[in-house]
Amino acid sequence: MSTSAFKCHYIEHVEDIEDYKNHGYHPIHIDDRLQDRYRIVHKLGHGSFSTAWLAHDERTASYVAVKVGTADAETKELDILSQLTHETAHAKTMIPVVLDRFEMNGPNGTHPCLVTVPARCSLRASKEASKFRMFQLEVARALATQLLLAISFIHSQGYAHGDLHLGNLLLRMDSSLDKLSVEELYAKLGAPERVSVERVDGAPTSSDPGVPVYAVPPVWLGIASDKLPLGEARLLLSDFGVAFRPEDKDRFESYTPLIYRPPEAFFQPPKTPLTLASDIWSLGCVVFELFAHRSLIDGIITPQDDITVQQVHLQGRMPDEWWESWEERPK
Repeated sequence: MSTSAFKCHYIEHVEDIEDYKNHGYHPIHIDDRLQDRYRIVHKLGHGSFSTAWLAHDERTASYVAVKVGTADAETKELDILSQLTHETAHAKTMIPVVLDRFEMNGPNGTHPCLVTVPARCSLRASKEASKFRMFQLEVARALATQLLLAISFIHSQGYAHGDLHLGNLLLRMDSSLDKLSVEELYAKLGAPERVSVERVDGAPTSSDPGVPVYAVPPVWLGIASDKLPLGEARLLLSDFGVAFRPEDKDRFESYTPLIYRPPEAFFQPPKTPLTLASDIWSLGCVVFELFAHRSLIDGIITPQDDITVQQVHLQGRMPDEWWESWEERPK
């Protein structure tokens, strides 16, 4: 097992290299072949518990996304997606289809891996790439409709998503990518950049098999929101890492970012479990953001009470029991 405990020079736009350690990330390099099948050709991104890679499936001659979890990552998302995408419903086309799943042993532990179709970018990234941070009206309508259908579908299967925001809504990739060889892909998108990993103490990282020799910034496959044509406005609802099924297990805490978090997550009495309805407030906030240039609630790091003030301003006075329990309410 790797026991890395070193300090590394900062590399922009990549995961924290110091998290390549026991129970952490698995080191991946360009041209690695996973399962003797998936050739790693580019980086798609990273999260707190995974890195995501564009790979060429040498059995099907198609491009796929491979999400490699940290060694301490839960496999619940894989289980939920596998179940959802086996159901028969047209709305499942808006849920990432699980093409394959496997575990990979490495110097930092055993890592769950999920293979799906690749996406272009998140809706948040699409808006951030636009000067105007807006979708065209007909595009916003199409995306909102697809999101409503996707949420309706997962609710019909008994699941709440639990983390709705634009960063978890993706644009589907069209199949034209599969027509390109790896060399043609690089000619179109650029070859992956390899940024050497350098320790602060100057010691070589090559001595630790749990740390990559280089880091890879993600490739941009996306499009600015104002440039997105209606025909390419195809939605994928992603990241089911905190999804839950109220019938199976109670969930008492919301993990949705504060500006999207439902008021009941703050005001309901302790030990009151969340329900499918906890997605609905977040859904309304996201739909607003699809049509506007800003979020409905201001302030990524705004305190909870300031957020509640904005919610009251928008919706009016809360139910009496919540209002009376709000100690910081304006008197």
